[in-house]
Amino acid sequence: DLDQKHNHRWHKKFFLKENITFCTIQIPSVSHAVVVIFLEFFAWGLLTTPMLTVLHETFPQHTFLMNGLIQGVKGLLSFMSAPLIGALSDVWGRRSFLLVTVFFTCAPIPLMRLSPWWYFAAISMSGAFSVTFSVIFAYVSDVTEEHERSTAYGLVSATFAASLVTSPAIGAYLSACYGDNLVVLVATLVALADICFILLAVPESLPEKMRLNTWGAPITWEQADPFQSMRKVGKDPTVLLICITVFLSYLPEAGQYSSFFLYLRQVINFSSATIAVFIGVVGILSIIAQTLILTVLMRTIGNKNTVLLGLGFQILQLAWYGFGSEPWMMWAAGAVAAMSSITFPAVSALVSRSADPDKQGLVQGMITGIRGLCNGLGPALYGLIFFMFNFCIYNTVSLSIQKSLIPGPPFLLGSCTVVVAFLVALFIPENTEPPVVTCADAKDTSMLAGVHINTPLPGSDEDTPAPTSDEDFEPLLQDSFV
Repeated sequence: DLDQKHNHRWHKKFFLKENITFCTIQIPSVSHAVVVIFLEFFAWGLLTTPMLTVLHETFPQHTFLMNGLIQGVKGLLSFMSAPLIGALSDVWGRRSFLLVTVFFTCAPIPLMRLSPWWYFAAISMSGAFSVTFSVIFAYVSDVTEEHERSTAYGLVSATFAASLVTSPAIGAYLSACYGDNLVVLVATLVALADICFILLAVPESLPEKMRLNTWGAPITWEQADPFQSMRKVGKDPTVLLICITVFLSYLPEAGQYSSFFLYLRQVINFSSATIAVFIGVVGILSIIAQTLILTVLMRTIGNKNTVLLGLGFQILQLAWYGFGSEPWMMWAAGAVAAMSSITFPAVSALVSRSADPDKQGLVQGMITGIRGLCNGLGPALYGLIFFMFNFCIYNTVSLSIQKSLIPGPPFLLGSCTVVVAFLVALFIPENTEPPVVTCADAKDTSMLAGVHINTPLPGSDEDTPAPTSDEDFEPLLQDSFV
């Protein structure tokens, strides 16, 4: 009997130790989000050179226009689906939707060498699930405190830039030495590694009590409708100003991102190797800007002023790209563009401060939805403007425009929209903390916004009502009567 008791006590201690170790490994953290983002965009970064080649071979006469239309359809689908996926992740958890978004975003990669037409069609359709950033930012908000989120968002954005530091250069090298087929194979394997990492290593970040309390809560059409979501956001003047700023600033950025590498290659005459080096240098500078510089700016000049500074850099770099016609001008504007990358993480921190803990997925889904709308309108707008100015590949007209007063008309137009975004951002209040409301007001307004109030589980520690305080209410989607 004594031996049995001793063995039982030893086994209990052993399994307890093993469970503690396992739980320590499975604690959700920002590092999980960083790895997921890095692998996804590293896979797509490898395809930078092959995709430019396939795009030109498939649409030799209207490369800019078709590129804009393909990216435009993808962006519009992202806009339509982002609020729904964000709201569902608030109910069912982040991990499953990370898996879905990464899988469908990377699904078109193997089709590049199998069938270019199916590849571009799959890219367009994948926009319905290409909202990884909204789920990632909600994941980060679950595992960080409010004062840590701006730094965490900057780290995630910097990881996106870091994934593009070396991957285009690696892709260009492999393409030149071994052909595009190997590049597509490597990118597919990286995407599969990302999916396996989510399946095996990424823990759920949404607290279990939130998932259990809201599991039976229905997802209404109002929450899934992106336009309805924006109408609700419009009831809060602060959030409305932030959303307008996001739209006007990201519209030219989306168009620039979709066509800039093609512009460097066909108009500025950058080689594939030079483009890869350009992406790497700007990526390194963006990492520095979104980690070290962003943290210093948030602590010294504040959140709003950091957004304004980022918008100022964006105006400068777009105007420089618009008027610049020499390679050195592209490099100088790229350095300024790296500094402008601080805008989005700073804006995400502003919005996150106004959201309830269990509504982070919804609010980040709205912001990502607006960016998705820009991802649809921006590339289409840039492609149309390039087409109107006869930016045809290997056309003598494009060579003459290259030396004209405005080599890049879409970039100059984009700088004008960012000027308007800067003026709108000036009216964002310095203090974005949500207003203090009474219990009755919080209940009524949350019902208007379709917010599900979490009730504690019977028998839990939270079954006994706790005293209310000013910090208990952080309404996002409600009328501001102040």
